[in-house]
Amino acid sequence: MSEAGVSDPTHVAHRDNHTHRDVNGGWLRPAVFGAMDGLVSNLGLMTGVAGSSAAPQTIVISGLAGLAAGAFSMAAGEYTSVASQRELVLAELEVERRELRRSPREEVRELAALYEARGVDARLALQVAEQLHRDPEQALEIHAREELGIDPSDLPSPAVAAVSSFISFSAGAVLPVLPYLFGTTVLWPAVVLALLGLFLCGAVVARVTARPWWFSGLRQLGLGAAAAGVTYGLGALFGVAVG
Repeated sequence: MSEAGVSDPTHVAHRDNHTHRDVNGGWLRPAVFGAMDGLVSNLGLMTGVAGSSAAPQTIVISGLAGLAAGAFSMAAGEYTSVASQRELVLAELEVERRELRRSPREEVRELAALYEARGVDARLALQVAEQLHRDPEQALEIHAREELGIDPSDLPSPAVAAVSSFISFSAGAVLPVLPYLFGTTVLWPAVVLALLGLFLCGAVVARVTARPWWFSGLRQLGLGAAAAGVTYGLGALFGVAVG
């Protein structure tokens, strides 16, 4: 603020133009991973079954079974993973809370030493640490960030991760099944739709990364096409061997 009580125009311009993307990934990682996994795995499953010369009904049943099994598996895996991570963080926070109660002066000196190691004057570092320790919850939050690298107020939710994974996997996995549900009896419409979905997913992901949209889109399309080609070849090989 200036002396007249008006915001500095330079500061306002910097604040308005200096923004960051959400890099925590609380929702992004499970959603993106789920959609990509649903598309690639179900496309691979269906092309593998199609390569063995299976009937269209067998292919669509395989696709629906892959969708259901994969979606529930992703949701259960994400829930367990995030819940375990959260429980570990909460346990470490409780350890830190006990230390703050048991040895407050030691914790003050520990925090001051961290600031001092970053170039803050020793006296000023101790003053800052003492001031922050006046509020126990604030002290806990600061120690958690400085020592553990976590924000106690922004822990990931197991339920959000599970639901996000379930929905995104299902949305991805259903794409190669849709043409069959609408009456097609050949594989290529399912492959085209799935590859288009992969390209679009890659392009959307590029909006929160530094990559060009076309690069991310083509990368996902290429990976999906490679997976579909390999599984189709394996299906054809196994089909001939079994037959």
